[in-house]
Amino acid sequence: MTVAIRPAVQGDAEAIAAIYAHHVLHGTATYELVPPRAADFRAKVESLAERGWPFLVACDAEAVVGYAYATQFRDRPAYAYACENSIYVAHDRRGGGIGRQLLAALLVQAEAYGFRQMVAVIGGAEPASIALHRTCGFAEVGRMPGTGWKAGRWLDSVYMQIALGCGTATPPAERGPDARA
Repeated sequence: MTVAIRPAVQGDAEAIAAIYAHHVLHGTATYELVPPRAADFRAKVESLAERGWPFLVACDAEAVVGYAYATQFRDRPAYAYACENSIYVAHDRRGGGIGRQLLAALLVQAEAYGFRQMVAVIGGAEPASIALHRTCGFAEVGRMPGTGWKAGRWLDSVYMQIALGCGTATPPAERGPDARA
């Protein structure tokens, strides 16, 4: 299935919140227990746009059927070139290639921004998410057993990673003292 991938706008917040809410309430890929409000996603869309970080949506006609974004992996300045992804597809649209299209586009945009590494933290060690990331070139770099408690059981977190662009082969381009912090 081919969908249109475009940057998220604040008007997408309701659809994004609905997609995520289903995963919060019925899945183990996220360790959140209460779904965030649409207003929280409006703020996230705005915040990522201000930083130049990618936040994408997949649309089938006008309907948002998935989303993906990248944020700096950790807040400290030395992490400025590593990002973490987040990707969710509407529960009734999973398995149709939407996640692969989103992740492929996110990799391109994260590299264009200047990130050199992308990390996926896969809650619940979700097999479909692991397979998606592996298909897109990620390698498993760690597993943390029992880091989450949800749905009446302990859940593992799997870390996967992929180099972007030159990865660690060269130093990052100079950007000024506060350009990335």
